Amino acid sequence: MLRLIVFMHVLALALSASTPSGIIEVTVSQDGSADFKTVQQAIDHAPDEASGRLIIHVKPGTYHERVNIPQERPRVTLMGDDAASTVITFGMSAKEAGGTFLSATVEVNSTGFEAENVTFENSFGTGSQAVAIDVHSDKAVFRKCRFIGWQDTLYAAWGRQYYYDCFIEGHVDFIFGNATAVFDHCEIHSRGAGYIAAESRTSPAQTTGYVFYKCKLTGENTATRVFLARPWRPYSRVVYIDCEMGAHIRPEGWNNWNNTAANEKTAWFGEYGSTGPGANSAARMKWAHELTPAEVKQFLPDTFLRGDDGWQPQSK
Repeated sequence: MLRLIVFMHVLALALSASTPSGIIEVTVSQDGSADFKTVQQAIDHAPDEASGRLIIHVKPGTYHERVNIPQERPRVTLMGDDAASTVITFGMSAKEAGGTFLSATVEVNSTGFEAENVTFENSFGTGSQAVAIDVHSDKAVFRKCRFIGWQDTLYAAWGRQYYYDCFIEGHVDFIFGNATAVFDHCEIHSRGAGYIAAESRTSPAQTTGYVFYKCKLTGENTATRVFLARPWRPYSRVVYIDCEMGAHIRPEGWNNWNNTAANEKTAWFGEYGSTGPGANSAARMKWAHELTPAEVKQFLPDTFLRGDDGWQPQSK
């Protein structure tokens, strides 16, 4: 009976925070002073208000939990005060979980997901794939977030995704998947020698791919041993536009994943306007593309992400 009373009290608090437009706002805090103590509790138990947007204000703290946002809970927003002090973290390796795609700290399976000022971390470390966040979400938006891991940090798996002013770090293939994703003014930080992106487009007809737009590429403990990308699948597509590249980027830039005959014919990798010590157009692999101003237009954020419904997250 006591549990029922407590839950009804929480429900009343959440409902009182709803707006006339159908938005529900709830708060998570570890000290028990808010509507919920964990992020997962808020996702599981906050009212859906006819499936309007659920805004979860996550108070500063380190939340040691795995979070799953199911398909039936669309339009969820995680809102922190500051990414450095608002951390969702867990240490799970692919081996422990039974596979890379089961290791994620946070798994997003619904449309319209948004996050701002939150850190997503897999703290497992070296020796295994260990995903910080798995994003299967169309019209997903991340602003001022941090993604921390080692191998396979950010699984940008499916849907149109927009990352603005984010910090993403890892070592091997730490941004991977087959989303239509734009990384706008982000810092891409390599923690060791390896590969930044492993995109997995399987057909030239697919509109998927990764665009790094006006990003800054930094590194530590790397020497000059970091590739911009390698093709996880044959028609992999990765483009860098107006990016500042540190000296850790290999002169040849791109890797064929040990499949010269096939991948060099089908993968579509390109650059435009690269600057910094890692920018070296003369030394890049000859099968990659040096984009023209006309070719760049199709990869600008609001064009690349527009789709059939005219979505333009950069303009908002």
